[in-house]
Amino acid sequence: MSIFSSLYDNVLCWSKHSHAPRYLAAVSFAESSFFPIPVAVMLLPMTFAQPKQSWKLATITLIFSVLGGMFGYLLGAMAYDLVEPIIKGHQSAFDTTQNWFAQYGVWVVIVAGFSPIPYKIFTISSGLLHLAIIPFIIASIIGRASQFYLIAFLVSTFGAKMEPKIRQYIEWLGWAVVVIVGGVIGYLSWQ
Repeated sequence: MSIFSSLYDNVLCWSKHSHAPRYLAAVSFAESSFFPIPVAVMLLPMTFAQPKQSWKLATITLIFSVLGGMFGYLLGAMAYDLVEPIIKGHQSAFDTTQNWFAQYGVWVVIVAGFSPIPYKIFTISSGLLHLAIIPFIIASIIGRASQFYLIAFLVSTFGAKMEPKIRQYIEWLGWAVVVIVGGVIGYLSWQ
């Protein structure tokens, strides 16, 4: 089964479309607040398709990811009634997240912004827990910029050498991300 290879090839085709930056912006926004697929899955092939645009694409991703994170924050802060049933179904995961915020504060947002952990969990939790908005935005910028500009740097520096290897191992890489995300969600659910 070649799920990630076909997705990778489709994103490479989409990257050549004149509206590709708009698609990237929309996915970046949605991924930070409610969309389940990490935006790096779209950013990486787009930068391979347009290596000279990698920094611009990373910047678009950063801006709209942080804006989407702010929307997730607002969902958590203002729409508690909507997310309360989800929290009650995963109370132990929410308690763990709450403890992490109590212990580490905005560092949790920085780590979540860089890692493959679903960022939306932490944007919504930040709002629910009323984390101060300015530190949240700064932490979001640092965490997300670290991930997206690392991709831009690697592709602009090593893209021609990396692309065949990425293509060769895309299924393994895709499933590894799924396992990591599933493991984190499972861990949070069992806490």
